[in-house]
Amino acid sequence: MPLFRYKARDRHGDAINGTLEAASSDAVAAQLLEGGMTPVDISPAEEKAGDGLSLRDLFPSKVTDTDLIQFSRQMHSLTKAGVPMLSALHGLARSTRNPLLASTIAEVVQSLEAGRDLATSLGEHRDIFSLFYVSMVRIGETTGQLDDIFMQLGNYLEKDKRTRDQIKSALRYPAFVIMAIVVAIAILNLFVIPTFARVFDSFGAELPLATQVLMATSRFTVTHWPELLVLLLALLLGARQYVGTEKGRYNWHKWKLKLPLAGDIIYRATLARFMRLFAMSTRAGVPLITALTVVARALDNDYVEQRILSMQTGIERGESITQTAAATGLFDALVMQMMAVGEETGSIDTLLAEVGEFYEAEVAYDIERLSARIEPILTVVIAVIVLVLALGVFLPMWSLADVAIKN
Repeated sequence: MPLFRYKARDRHGDAINGTLEAASSDAVAAQLLEGGMTPVDISPAEEKAGDGLSLRDLFPSKVTDTDLIQFSRQMHSLTKAGVPMLSALHGLARSTRNPLLASTIAEVVQSLEAGRDLATSLGEHRDIFSLFYVSMVRIGETTGQLDDIFMQLGNYLEKDKRTRDQIKSALRYPAFVIMAIVVAIAILNLFVIPTFARVFDSFGAELPLATQVLMATSRFTVTHWPELLVLLLALLLGARQYVGTEKGRYNWHKWKLKLPLAGDIIYRATLARFMRLFAMSTRAGVPLITALTVVARALDNDYVEQRILSMQTGIERGESITQTAAATGLFDALVMQMMAVGEETGSIDTLLAEVGEFYEAEVAYDIERLSARIEPILTVVIAVIVLVLALGVFLPMWSLADVAIKN
């Protein structure tokens, strides 16, 4: 958005100068008037020649989950208090610290002033507000429960962020240990083992098999490390490009659910997310077919998304939710049982929400145990590396020492 310089006077008549990002000078004037200031002069901010890239250009801001949680809770409080929508958003645009979110809110205000509804205005910024977020806001506008919808969105985003943060925290230590092991192996192959190899070669003695393997591996690494580095980078870039394709992303999301140790946690976290979102959607009055579409696209897993979207065909044929869910092969016995009971009693949203809470509790417990389950594996790996080095490096030294003593 363009940057404007302004001169204004506050309620006491004091002069105020500053800059604002807005779509036009009229939008700047509107923001100043909302803030109780009287515009005196508004002009485009001219960029200084030779300035080059700024820090904002090099490190553009991002709208984080925390920003969206805060925005949702503030919107809940403002709408519940009966503050007019335009006034509420004008105030948030001025008070929000994230510049990208602030400019986005300002654009939403302009869209509202042009006659669009809030959901449509938010939907113009799909990179920030997801399809699920926009759909829930639309339901809130239609039913007149916008304040309750914003509270539910804030709670959902907070729980979702807490789960992801717990997973990252549990994997941080194992990832650091694995990186340290990789670096240590590289240093040993490139610098340490070649030194021992020169010592062993000077004696001309017959070396154990483990030592020969270590020396051969080290020589290969020292000779071909540029090619190995290029190969590693090519594999990483190739994998990234493959995952960026539709088929690659689908296969990665499917394989991710089968990862050792973490796969089951990701699977249950995905189920919990589906239960929570589906319960929220149906409770808010979203039509069943629409709810499945919106929730499937909010799960961030193409494999699960395709399975859930396949339920629409069965439902359109008149089948029950339980029947179509069973055909996907995605849900376990507990979910299927609760779905069946929920359909019979007409309280499927309540029961699925309870199942979601149960899975969330299980995921939180498993995440706490994840590091404890990974640590023994890492300990064994380190022990094997130390054993191989001991057999390959120290056994020949002991043999040479015995030969020297006998001579």
